[in-house]
Amino acid sequence: MSVDTASGEDLHAAMVDQLVADHAEKGLVMRPEVEAALRSVPRHLFTPDAVLTEAYRADQAVVTKRIGDEAVSSVSAPWLIAEMLGQAADAIDGGLAGRHVLEIGSGGYNAALLRELVGPSGLVTTVDIDREVTDRATACLTAAGYDDVVVVCADAEQPVNPGRRYDLIIVTVGAWDISPAWTAQLAENGTLVVPLRTFGMTRSWALRRTGNQLASRSQRLCGFVSMQGAGAHQVRYADIADGVHLRLDEDQQVNRHAVGVLLAQPQTQAWAGVSLPPRTVLADLDLWLATRITDAGQQFVVLTAQQEAVDAGVVAPAWRFGTPAAIDDGAFCYRSALRWNDNDMFDLGACAHGAGAAVAAGRMVGQMRAWLYAGSPSPVLHVLPAGTPDGDLPAGTVLDKRHSRLVLTFTTP
Repeated sequence: MSVDTASGEDLHAAMVDQLVADHAEKGLVMRPEVEAALRSVPRHLFTPDAVLTEAYRADQAVVTKRIGDEAVSSVSAPWLIAEMLGQAADAIDGGLAGRHVLEIGSGGYNAALLRELVGPSGLVTTVDIDREVTDRATACLTAAGYDDVVVVCADAEQPVNPGRRYDLIIVTVGAWDISPAWTAQLAENGTLVVPLRTFGMTRSWALRRTGNQLASRSQRLCGFVSMQGAGAHQVRYADIADGVHLRLDEDQQVNRHAVGVLLAQPQTQAWAGVSLPPRTVLADLDLWLATRITDAGQQFVVLTAQQEAVDAGVVAPAWRFGTPAAIDDGAFCYRSALRWNDNDMFDLGACAHGAGAAVAAGRMVGQMRAWLYAGSPSPVLHVLPAGTPDGDLPAGTVLDKRHSRLVLTFTTP
């Protein structure tokens, strides 16, 4: 594809300007070295099959490989790349200059940005399980002048370079668990940045290693194509009505017929009785609800719905692609769509169905009020090896994975 150099430079500059402005809108400050790297690396060289305007969309990932309808490899959206690089730089004392970095999930673009960030005395290794992806990454990196990035084709569930330690491991595919190999390859006080699914919701966690444990320094809402290979984990869905599903990411066992019977019963709506401004950030509320539902002995699931089911009034979820829900004796309850008033403020609500609907909806909005009154606390994630005794875990909500025991706690900003 022929490239209009001037147009490409203008689009490139505009993309980074937008990213800086978006950071400020979210209350974040982009680190100068991250901004400099974004301005240095021409993204279109890593998306050669995309038109120039798509290559420089700040909010758009570019899919580079599909199997059927499923995207299995992509160059991530620039806003997400920028935020994850910022997480990494913030979590490592002294920044990224001179560091040794392992990237898991290779598209080339992020590896080039990391190469800029570590500088001439640093080292970047990028790994992917798919030979087609690594060949493509190698070609793109060479074309962009980053032929000193080490590209490896391997399943990163196992050690990539046994015995080597990295200051930073950054994962750019959606993970369900933390591989022991990742922790083992981190230097002491090293940082792992990983999009990890917890309670069916993905966050990019920046985790600092201390011994055989990891603890988070920051987290961001995100989404990625799923991990392949030995670390893959199949998400299951249970249909409970036409166009309405439960996403069962933590291997829950659910009687979908029984939940469907509850959903068919009349709806009870409850409201938290709050009035919140439009810019109120609710990203951490859903994880709060997940932990409170679990700690109360109810079953936590994620509700998803097709637009037709929402339009027909079958369900009214806060977000149809993934809303926290609880199943308890005699009730199915979920966080509902917001209620806006004439002053452009909104209230939080819960919808419930079944004989226990009123109690369930009231309990959920009470949990929402508790989060607000506590100052909208943010989640903190602790990762310990599987088999760690309960008595050695920090206080919090425990979520057991294949290799890890995760503990979620909350802290007020």
